[in-house]
Amino acid sequence: MLRSLWSFLKRHKKKCLVLGTFLGGVYLLGKYGQKKIREIQEREAAEYIAQARRQYHFESNQRTCNMTVLSMLPTLRDALMHQLNSESLTSLLKNRPANKLEIWEDLKIISFTRSIVAVYSTCMLVVLLRVQLNIIGGYIYLDNAAVCKNGTTPLAPPEVQQQYLSSIQHLLGDGLTELITIVKQAVHKVFGSISLKHALSLLELEQKLKEIRDVVEHRDSDQVAPYSPLCHYLMPDEENPLATQSLQRQSSFSQNNSNNKWADPFNMQ
Repeated sequence: MLRSLWSFLKRHKKKCLVLGTFLGGVYLLGKYGQKKIREIQEREAAEYIAQARRQYHFESNQRTCNMTVLSMLPTLRDALMHQLNSESLTSLLKNRPANKLEIWEDLKIISFTRSIVAVYSTCMLVVLLRVQLNIIGGYIYLDNAAVCKNGTTPLAPPEVQQQYLSSIQHLLGDGLTELITIVKQAVHKVFGSISLKHALSLLELEQKLKEIRDVVEHRDSDQVAPYSPLCHYLMPDEENPLATQSLQRQSSFSQNNSNNKWADPFNMQ
């Protein structure tokens, strides 16, 4: 039996070698294919997990943005009510003063100014906070990924994040004051000549609001600026440090209303 098998192998030695080589190659190719499939599956699983983490981080960051915006709206409202206070005018009207018409005119300007500034400032607050928090959120995600891999120094340490977010104080302070001044001038220019007895139609009101927007958003029509004039109210002047602005605002506002919290935009109580 063994001798006959050996004789068969000797007679068909080349065929057996070719067959053995072929079967060995098929076996190695199968192993290699299994290894590659396993690597692809592991890579896809890792990409899926990374994508899920990014999605979770993004959604968590958006929730943080929404909560932060909602917590800042009372601060913005208090700042507007403080700088555009109409209660004193309405109190004067109750006493039937001689200059009642002038008071009504002032009340008209303040009412339109407050409504328009509220729209502008709310939109700018939402945009600025979302941009800031999403940028910081991206750096935090990269920092967490880098620390998990090689423990490198974070790109956005907490003190940098706090300093970056503190720029919102400009919008709630000097920026808001300047915006109120510009809008009030535009409102006085557009609505000042309109009688209190005149009933504006919806189309007329829309046209007047467009005129105010042109004044506020295109103050220097003869000059082409590289950015919108509204950016001036969003970010502080580099020549005036944030710390100086913050101290000035807190000191000024505490003298007028020590119980108001808008001087500290990060007070979320």
